[in-house]
Amino acid sequence: MAIGQRTDERVWTAALVVIGDEILSGRTQDRNIAQLASWLNIQGIRLAEVRVVPDIAERIGEAVTALLGAHDYLFTTGGIGPTHDDITVDSIAAALGLEVVVHPEARTILEGYYTQRGGLTEARLRMARVPAGAELIPNRMSGAPGIRLRNLFILAGVPHIAAGMLDALTGTLEGGRPLVSVTIGGLRLAEVGFEMVSGGI
Repeated sequence: MAIGQRTDERVWTAALVVIGDEILSGRTQDRNIAQLASWLNIQGIRLAEVRVVPDIAERIGEAVTALLGAHDYLFTTGGIGPTHDDITVDSIAAALGLEVVVHPEARTILEGYYTQRGGLTEARLRMARVPAGAELIPNRMSGAPGIRLRNLFILAGVPHIAAGMLDALTGTLEGGRPLVSVTIGGLRLAEVGFEMVSGGI
C-alpha cells in the first residue's frame, strides 16, 4: 500500500492474459505488461495478475474464465489478426458460450481502410469478427478495432497498436485514485515504506 493511502478505499483490480506462442518461445519480447500496468495506474486501477498462454483455444478459455470473475477488469493481448492461428475471439466466445459474429461497423471500418490496400479479403474480414454483443475499441493505427465485452477488453498484441487502443479507453473505466510515488534522495517512498515505519531509515 502506498504511503498515505486510506485503507478503506476501494481497490480496483485488473488482470491480463498475454496470448501467443511467440511470447512463450522467446521469439518476441512482451512489452504490453509494463505499458498496461502504467496505463492502469493512471486510471486508478491495479494490475493484480498476469498469465501468459499459448495459442491453444482451451488454455485461452481457461485463463479468461478464471480471471474474468476474479477482477474488476480483464484485458487480453494478441491473437486478433487475420491469420489462421489468431484464435483469441473464437476461444473467448466459446468459453463464454457466445456466438461469433461479423460486427457491421468493424466491417465498414476495414472496407474503408483496405480500399487502397488491395481490398477486404476473407482473411482480413476475420478482424471484424467479435463475440456477440461486443462493442468496438477504436484503432487509429491499423484500422482493425479492438473489442470490448462489458469488463473484458481484447487488444492487439503489437505494442504500439495496443497502446493506441488503451489511449482510446482512457477515462472510460471506473477506478480509484492513481497510484503515485515520491522520490526522496533517490529512494521511492512506495518501495521503502516498511523500513520508514519500522525505523530502519
